[in-house]
Amino acid sequence: MQVDFKKGNGLVPAIVQDAITRRVLMLGYMNEEAFNITQERGLVTFYSRSRQKLWTKGETSGNFLTVRDIIVDCDNDTLLIKAVPSGPVCHTGSDTCFDETNDPEHMTSSEFLRYLEDVIIDRREHPIEGSYTNHLFSRGINKIAQKVGEEAVELVIEAKDDNKSLFLGEAADLMYHMLVLLAQKNIRMEEVVEVLKGRHSR
Repeated sequence: MQVDFKKGNGLVPAIVQDAITRRVLMLGYMNEEAFNITQERGLVTFYSRSRQKLWTKGETSGNFLTVRDIIVDCDNDTLLIKAVPSGPVCHTGSDTCFDETNDPEHMTSSEFLRYLEDVIIDRREHPIEGSYTNHLFSRGINKIAQKVGEEAVELVIEAKDDNKSLFLGEAADLMYHMLVLLAQKNIRMEEVVEVLKGRHSR
């Protein structure tokens, strides 16, 4: 990755985005040393222009930003850092430095499905001990597919009764396990949507 630190007198702006919710969290600046440390440690580290020293986000509050991906822009002078926050990002206590809520409960239905898909993919790539999602991935494609089949049957059974709560629960289970199956197959939900779009236009 070629980053042009000379253009900004040794500094480049670094936009931090939540890797899962995709919400913009904050803006900081990095010099080459901060950039290298961020890559090596996997924790977002900036260069403070006011204090003229390096600082790792969260070193005081404990609210670290764990790096998932780093992308440089077309001019090689701005960074997009996709990270997972361990708590509020802003020093004011807000979720973001732009006073926006970074909470799945405030998402629309479509936003939450995308968020859930990203959480599942993140679990696959960065396993967490005790995670049910990781338990499913560890069992392999056959067991995951079998689980989808079981959930589909349970949904059909509940559809014959009039208990809306149980029916919704089974529908949610089926949707979740379907997303796990898609992730295991390295297929994004958007690909399925494209198929639906193609059928809709006929």
